[in-house]
Parts: sequence; C-alpha cells; structure tokens
Amino acid sequence: METPEFAAKCAWIYPVGACIAFAPLTKNLGVRPNTTSKGDERNSMASVKLAIVYYSSTGTNYQLAQWAEEGGKQAGAETKILKVQELAPQAAIDSNPAWKAHVEATQHIPVVTKDDIVDADAIIFSTPTRFGNVAAQMKQFIDTLGGIWFEGKTANKVVSAMASAQNAHGGQEATILALYTTMYHWGAIVVAPGYTDQSAYTSGGNPYGTSVTVNQEGKIVENARDAVIHQAKRVVTVAGWVKNGLQGG
Repeated sequence: METPEFAAKCAWIYPVGACIAFAPLTKNLGVRPNTTSKGDERNSMASVKLAIVYYSSTGTNYQLAQWAEEGGKQAGAETKILKVQELAPQAAIDSNPAWKAHVEATQHIPVVTKDDIVDADAIIFSTPTRFGNVAAQMKQFIDTLGGIWFEGKTANKVVSAMASAQNAHGGQEATILALYTTMYHWGAIVVAPGYTDQSAYTSGGNPYGTSVTVNQEGKIVENARDAVIHQAKRVVTVAGWVKNGLQGG
C-alpha cells in the first residue's frame, strides 16, 4: 500500500485513480515512495543534473532557456544551458541582422552532444515552432540520438518542453506535443506544467509547456518568466523523486 507521502505527491501529478493503479507497480519497478523530510528532499535535488537544450535564431528560446536555468538553480539542480548545432548557411544568417547578432552573442554557449543527454537526469527542450513542429536544427540533433536510445540510455529521463511562435495560434502546442511523441519513444517521463501554478494563467495558459508569442519588435508578449521558472522547478522536483526511487533512496 502506498504511503501518505507517496499518495500526496502522486495526486499532485496524476488523478487519484491513476495513483491507486500505479502504487502496486512501485515495488515491481524498484521505485520507492519518497519519504524524506523537506530538508532532506532539497538536499536530494542538489544531485539532479538538468540540461536545458534549446534552438534559437534571434534569442527568444535562449531567453526561455535562461529563465529555465534560473528555476533549476532555485530548485537546487546542477544546470547547464546547451544549444543545438546551427544548420542554416552563413549567408542566410548574415542576411538577418537579429539572427547574426544572436549567433555572435551566444558563441560561448556549448553545443549539445549525446553525452550531455546521457549525463542528464532531466532535460528541458526549447524550440521555435516550424509549421507546427520543432525546428529542423532541434530535429536533426534528436535524430542523431538513435544509438543511445538503442542502448536504453534515454529511458527514465525526466523531460519537458517550451516553444515560441510569432502569433498566438502559430503551432506552439502542436510543437511541444510533437516533441513529446519522440520522448515517449525514448521511454522518458514527460512532466508538463499543467495548471499547477497561477503563473500558467498569465503566460498564455499552455498546459503542455510554457509557450510564448513574439511581436514585430522581437519581444515576448506574455509574462512568461514565472511560468518557466515554475516549470523548471517542477521538472527538477520530479526528477529528484525518480532518481531517488531508481537508486533505492
């Protein structure tokens, strides 16, 4: 039978019926309910490794990544921001002053590798939408991870996603859900923000992951910072539960 602590935490994420159905599986999967005190729980969060993987042409998703890093650090995680490799030809980048400026301003950000994915306990992806799907640069990187997927090294990663577009119905939700489809193939554990914090209602109300719109001046329209911070903290919290369970903590 599940402990009160497990029931409370499970109910925060899943309907009560799902918690009842899931509870018997914890023993079989080697996952134990987290019964640590709040102080001990925060200490356990310090061991969570959070990778924030983004693609951004003019800076919007880089800003989201920075806010996610802020939230991850507040939750006690070891965080790092990583960009996917740019695929566009230099001529295309040079033709757009904002794009060129952003590329030059983020040269210090390391390019993500498969080893970063293997090493992470939790991953937050951030991508602009392209016709209701992830950017080609993000898709190309994900498609290089077949080897670690085949070896089972993507299983049990705690993941979440964010997105941006130039208008309120530009495909943000579809983009996040498309990325989550890949995560299901990974065997990853998707942690969406849902409506678990009031910030969801001031940031556009996307329950799948924080998403934003960008105006003609390249500025984010929504008040999304708090929502991104909450999403990152939620991801780190759940990753801590998963990591403790897998380690028998």
